[in-house]
Amino acid sequence: MGTVTTTAFVGIDVSKKTLDACLLTPDGKARDHAFANDPDGHAALVAWVDGHASGADVHYGMESTGGYEDALATHLHAAARRVSVINPVRVKYAGVVRGRGNKTDKADARLIAGYVRDHRPPAWVPPTPAVRELQALVRRRDDVRALAAQEKTRLDSPLLTPAARKSVARVIKLLGKEADAMQAAADALIAATPEMAADRVLLASIPGVGDQTASTVLAELPPVAHIPSAQAAAAYAGLAPREHRSGTSVRTRTRLSKTGNARLRKALYLPTLTAIRFNPLLKRFYDRLVAAGKAKMQAVGACMRKLVMICYGVLKNRAPFDPAWSMVRPPVGGAPDHPPTGG
Repeated sequence: MGTVTTTAFVGIDVSKKTLDACLLTPDGKARDHAFANDPDGHAALVAWVDGHASGADVHYGMESTGGYEDALATHLHAAARRVSVINPVRVKYAGVVRGRGNKTDKADARLIAGYVRDHRPPAWVPPTPAVRELQALVRRRDDVRALAAQEKTRLDSPLLTPAARKSVARVIKLLGKEADAMQAAADALIAATPEMAADRVLLASIPGVGDQTASTVLAELPPVAHIPSAQAAAAYAGLAPREHRSGTSVRTRTRLSKTGNARLRKALYLPTLTAIRFNPLLKRFYDRLVAAGKAKMQAVGACMRKLVMICYGVLKNRAPFDPAWSMVRPPVGGAPDHPPTGG
């Protein structure tokens, strides 16, 4: 007889200071415990799980919480534990399906543990130090620009005095310089990292993708070796089409799932508008969708999906963008020879 492998599942609700954990043991029991979100707490969590699930294959899971989960995920990966970092939207909808009741840290941990058990999400792979640094620079650039946009809206207030208006203008100028400094630092890091420099050259060959967009793609899109297909890359960015049909009477417009990396999705919007004008492949695709009766914003969404798939294609195939991809099938793993029909 073969050896029977037992699996335990750990759901962790992560906050800035605490970790609420739920362990689902192989015999179906649930155990709960809270730990500090610091190195000692991370070690204590692993020891607690090992003590209650000795001999089991343990799968840890936690939601992506804007960075609070990074240290724990890194600790678990370094300790050779299987850990998944999950899009919180997926866990949310799983809770809706299961008729979720209370919203507490303990209940959240149990929901995450159940999601890991039922869906077996892929293991998390930590970014390289260079990519982690690039993420920090690109995200700081975007955050600073968001602050500048907020300040610009203050200029519309009729209550601003001349002195206050000058203050707002100074802050906007300062934030603009700081954002530019973050982009310059990101550019220097990419140039100093041969792999990323080569990838940026490939991405920049795509009409509509400039250096800023390329730096965001390099920071936010996982290595193509960890993404099985161009469609999977689109799904990672939350750009997979989602239909809603029921019988013959309920049929709503196909929409993007948006259950993916929001930073990457947001970064692709303006470049897509440019690509629709100057990228021959996307221009034909957009015009065909609009001519077929698709709403313009729906067509833009489909082009965003197409654009991230093209980004994946040039990186996967190690070849610059070729407009002929719309007519000739590219190498395996690249962008599809026919634009996707979903929106």
